[in-house]
Amino acid sequence: MVSDKVVIKNPTGLHLRPAGLFCKTAMQYKSKITVYKKMKNEEVNANAKSVLSVLGACIKSGDEITIICEGEDEETALSDMIQLVKDGLGE
Repeated sequence: MVSDKVVIKNPTGLHLRPAGLFCKTAMQYKSKITVYKKMKNEEVNANAKSVLSVLGACIKSGDEITIICEGEDEETALSDMIQLVKDGLGE
C-alpha cells in the first residue's frame, strides 16, 4: 500500500468533468485506489474508480486529499494519479 497527499488545483474542484477524468484514469489500473479527505468533523473515503463516489466526497479547489493505492501496480497508479491532480485535471 502506498499513499500521498495532494492539493486540488482545479478552480472548480472535482465536479463532473474532472471527476470523470480522474475516475477514467483510476480505472486503467488493477490496484484499488481510494481518495481520503479529512474535514473538520468527519472523514470521507471515496472509491476513485466510481464517479458517484468521488462526486459524493465534495472535493473542492484547495482541498488536500490523500490518494491511497493498493495492489500490483500501486506505485505507477499513485504516481499517475498524483500527476493528474497536479496538472489540474484538464482545467
